[in-house]
Amino acid sequence: MAKKSKKQQSGGTPATVALTAAGVTYTVHAYEHDPSHPSYGEEAAEATGVSPDRVFKTLVADIDGTLTVAVVPVAGRLDLKALAAAVGGKRSAMADPALAERTTGYVRGGISPLGQRKKLPTVLDASAAAHTTICVSAGRRGLEVELAPEDLQKLTEAVLAPIGR
Repeated sequence: MAKKSKKQQSGGTPATVALTAAGVTYTVHAYEHDPSHPSYGEEAAEATGVSPDRVFKTLVADIDGTLTVAVVPVAGRLDLKALAAAVGGKRSAMADPALAERTTGYVRGGISPLGQRKKLPTVLDASAAAHTTICVSAGRRGLEVELAPEDLQKLTEAVLAPIGR
């Protein structure tokens, strides 16, 4: 994986800018986004050739009135009850998409757990720890960033918990 230089940082997304500023090693995978594809995450896995268990989607949920980020493999689904338990909450539901976009600063299908407008509590599915690297959105549709799950966890201050099924 190549570490991006400060020169490349200026043209990046908030996610890649945050990675570069933190000195994290990462690789960017760009692909042509197909608006007719039924799943952003599955499209990313197919287009990049990365196994769906290593490509993670970023979802925003409402846990007891607090927006919370869940990062789970595209090959599975988010367990909302497990997410709530991971952050000590009780009630959980998916967040309103418009609110998630306004709060994170990203559009649906391009929400990255990194470089968000407002720092939200984050939970990374425990399955990430089984991989040397994982891919998450780099902040726009058609752009993924591959990095070590430990780096993602550290930068987002994520709790590691079994939230996928």
